[in-house]
Amino acid sequence: MITLFNIWHYMVLLIIILVFTGGVLGALKQPIKKLRVPMISSLALIMILVAVFSLVAVDKYTKEVELYKFENKRILSIEKIVYTGIVKNEGNYEIGEVTFEIKIVNKARDIGPRASFFTPTGFADFFGGGANILYRPQNIVKTFVVAKNLKPGEAKSFRVYFDYPPYFKNVSQFAKVYGH
Repeated sequence: MITLFNIWHYMVLLIIILVFTGGVLGALKQPIKKLRVPMISSLALIMILVAVFSLVAVDKYTKEVELYKFENKRILSIEKIVYTGIVKNEGNYEIGEVTFEIKIVNKARDIGPRASFFTPTGFADFFGGGANILYRPQNIVKTFVVAKNLKPGEAKSFRVYFDYPPYFKNVSQFAKVYGH
């Protein structure tokens, strides 16, 4: 996975390193020597958690990507569905990877109002030997990397396709893109 850091990532890391260094120096000045190692180790764990969350937050707010001209087309001869569109970097910083996520959900109105959709856990398969029950998932989520190293203001078209379930009747689709 390509992850590009920008100036904000480096600033956050510098602040975290400075806080960690100050905490270690404060722990070393502790008069009770037995408390130094627990203080440093707990400080290290806290700083690691702060670093992870802050880097994710910086990624979220500095890497903005939008989806334009999103279309789909079902190819019946090969039982595939094709999604096309354009992703554009709307932010001020380069994006390492742009990921397109599509979720298709089968509404299936014709099976009755009391129908429930669930994902089997395998418990029945373990004790019942599977009972030759055909499981048909009612929602499918696929992710694709559609662009790499997208500069600010740059746009790139994409085309992705995957197998379309033939038993889907009335489909809702939810698409989103995100950069990291």
